[in-house]
Amino acid sequence: MNSLLLALTALILYIIAYRTYGRFLARRIFKIDPTARCPSETHHDGVDFVATDKLVLFGHHFTSIAGTGPIVGPAIAIIWGWLPALIWILVGSIFMGAVHDFGSMIISMRNEGRSIGDLAGSIISPRVKVLFMLIIFFALWIVIAIFGVVIASVFSLFPAAVLPVWLQLPIAIWLGVMVYKKGKSHIVYGIIATLLMYATIVLGAFLPVELPALGNLSSAGTWVILLLVYAYIASILPVTTLLQPRDYINAFQLCIAMALLLLGILVVHPPMVAPVADFSPEGAPAIFPLLFITVACGAISGFHCLVSSGTTSKQCDSEASAQPISYGGMLLEGLLAIIVIIACGAGIGLGLEKEGVLYTGVEAFNQQYPSWQSAQGLGAKIEAFVTGASNIIAGLGLPPGIGITIMGVFVASFAATTLDTATRIQRYIISEIAASCKVPVLTKKHPATFIAVFTALLLAFSSGGGKGALALWPLFGAINQLLGGLALLVITVWLARKNSPIIYTAIPMVFMIVITGWAMKINLIDFYAQGEWLLFSIGFLITILQTWMVVEGTIVLARLRKKS
Repeated sequence: MNSLLLALTALILYIIAYRTYGRFLARRIFKIDPTARCPSETHHDGVDFVATDKLVLFGHHFTSIAGTGPIVGPAIAIIWGWLPALIWILVGSIFMGAVHDFGSMIISMRNEGRSIGDLAGSIISPRVKVLFMLIIFFALWIVIAIFGVVIASVFSLFPAAVLPVWLQLPIAIWLGVMVYKKGKSHIVYGIIATLLMYATIVLGAFLPVELPALGNLSSAGTWVILLLVYAYIASILPVTTLLQPRDYINAFQLCIAMALLLLGILVVHPPMVAPVADFSPEGAPAIFPLLFITVACGAISGFHCLVSSGTTSKQCDSEASAQPISYGGMLLEGLLAIIVIIACGAGIGLGLEKEGVLYTGVEAFNQQYPSWQSAQGLGAKIEAFVTGASNIIAGLGLPPGIGITIMGVFVASFAATTLDTATRIQRYIISEIAASCKVPVLTKKHPATFIAVFTALLLAFSSGGGKGALALWPLFGAINQLLGGLALLVITVWLARKNSPIIYTAIPMVFMIVITGWAMKINLIDFYAQGEWLLFSIGFLITILQTWMVVEGTIVLARLRKKS
């Protein structure tokens, strides 16, 4: 299979889906009203509720939802072959993920910008609100800890990416001042800021930064501490100071990286060297249901409902902007996941060096993916994408060192965006839980943020060295996809209360809850057999909370159907 044909087919399908199914959902199901007043206007506070230009908000939203999810998931799922992963990414993103993101954003905008966890209490029942908020807390707890470790690992693997990632912060603050304080054009100054960032990439390629170990603290552990301190500061600042301008730069970075990769595919058009399908790779679990939770964010992600209803809905200037931002953003993430499939399944065949030996073609893929155990490691996932992607853009004449740095910065920047967005949302969740429990001191910004960051730090160091959160990686995919299924449950009940058709959210809801429940059962059996008691305890608790929430939601849906 030629990679160019694969990329063009996916791109055309996504354009058709946006202009047909996306518009159908906007007009017939969610009934978009461009004249409605949004929370960014009715609750404006200059910190969290800020009406934002659609293009700027799209940049923030997309970079927040993307992170490393659509990179890491497809990079491991391709071990079962490129076709199963491709089909799930296309079907999942169009009919499940984008619907989930769109619905989460709309119901939040129609309810004062409240998070979907908080809304579950009004839409289903007060008990469900508590259950859902606890599930969200656990999910974000894992996300913050894991993404802190992910970025630290990227810095260790690609030290040339360190300087550009950190220098992006003062560039973003400068951009925010120029746009929001001095009224300059966000497009013109966004382009200037992006060019400055790429200048730092060249600088980073020649000035790699490696932290030494400090006593018993590894360099990765030091990076985790520094990153969580950064997340604390970034998540309490007004969104216009750092969050929006930095994400706007990252949106430009994404467009450039994807354009380079698509142009590289057009010029080099390497053949797919990964197998079309392999249902029994060495040491791998069964493809069903593990494929669905392994691909994760490239098809549907529960984390997206937290971004859509937690930050984006508070900044959206019009309901008319919801479709391009949420539905379109998910389709673009699906396209990114497909590019990752091409990078790992075709780009890696252009050349892979292992222990001084250069492998090409099918042999290169087999060297990178000899077994499930070797491909499952975080370093192997990131390395597979960065190597394949840099091989593809090298066909455009970019020096290999610059290409690797560009991709390393790309991965680290998006992970950093997810890190501080997740921290900000966790602060909202802790505040909402504290308000429900009548503990007013914890509803305040600093105490809530401290709890979010400190608990993640404890998790990151749960096994020493600052990498303890990686032990929770097998659970991350299952919880993330489960959260998506539960968000679809809330959206479905909301539609039922509005006497709107529910089939377009109910079918994805049932599929995701069944698939993730099945995968969680497999994980719990494995955790129990291996004596992984932390994983088993968290997974078992979340399974109970999920079951309780599904039962309550089903009862409410049944009552609503009888009345209609």
